[in-house]
Amino acid sequence: MKLNEGMYNKYALVREMMETPVIIKSFKPEAAEKFASAVRKFKGLFLTGEGSSRIFPAKRAIYASHKIGLTLPIITEGCTQAEEYNLKDYAVFAASNSGQTKEVIRLTTLLKKQKHNAIFGLTANQKTKLEEIASATHVLICGKENAVAATKSVIEQGLFYDSLLRIIRGEKMEGLKELAKKTEEALTLKIDPSIIEIIRKADTIYFAGRNNGVAEELALKANEITRKKSAFLEGTFAVHGIEEVMDKKEVLIWIEPFACEMGKFNECLVKGVGMNIIAVSTEKSIFPTIVIPDGGQYAEYVQLAAGWNILVETGISLGIDLDKPTRARKVGNEYIPE
Repeated sequence: MKLNEGMYNKYALVREMMETPVIIKSFKPEAAEKFASAVRKFKGLFLTGEGSSRIFPAKRAIYASHKIGLTLPIITEGCTQAEEYNLKDYAVFAASNSGQTKEVIRLTTLLKKQKHNAIFGLTANQKTKLEEIASATHVLICGKENAVAATKSVIEQGLFYDSLLRIIRGEKMEGLKELAKKTEEALTLKIDPSIIEIIRKADTIYFAGRNNGVAEELALKANEITRKKSAFLEGTFAVHGIEEVMDKKEVLIWIEPFACEMGKFNECLVKGVGMNIIAVSTEKSIFPTIVIPDGGQYAEYVQLAAGWNILVETGISLGIDLDKPTRARKVGNEYIPE
């Protein structure tokens, strides 16, 4: 993706993706400080929202916390299922860029009726229904998104949860300028046209990888950006039965492949099914590989940006208007006051 080229910069989606490095560089970790003391009073932290507002921010936070050793239990679930949970011992963060997502409003209203006193909102807009309900709300600095697919807001939501958990652990959030640089590199990386051609021709795009929000979020973005069917295959799900119905016209994009599993994937999917596997990794693999910068402790942000790059290149090669899906909406299920 090159913002200075007309084939890219005419799309709000691309312009918003390319704002991400500046948002990362400008992010103020101390914005989460006022919420940390309240969260510490609870036994756990519950992160919710719908679609992109939950998948990457919440799952990335859980994954990163597990890697260093969880000191505070963190869980996530969609809002409707969460209505069936007992959340009295959890501080609750509900993310909704619009602040008007129906499922979010329904859950937070229920919790407020239950006298829950730690319901926090995370939005990109001021004076919303969510802010009215929440005990306190953080408004993102990224500004309004005009594209249907959420992008820059997803990254900032992830950074906010990241900073919150670091403050709770007594750590500083450092290295954001370097992360911004690597994210920009991932966004502007030139991708081998032959790889894009494989993805362009595929009937279905599978995304495999860790349950850290990256591959799952890209599976959602694939629908909005390439208009192709997609699915997230967590961990090694791809070689535990689904290969029975896979087809050689499909492709699997594997985010940072597990080295010890590559032989099995190659045997089952490349040799067995006849399909292509594309790796997105910091180093070359046995598969055609898109080599990306190593983001270190922030690797997931760089991986997500690289995935956006792949999807935009695919969408443009298909002649798709990236800003105007036929059915998808900016707010999936909007709350409308009675």
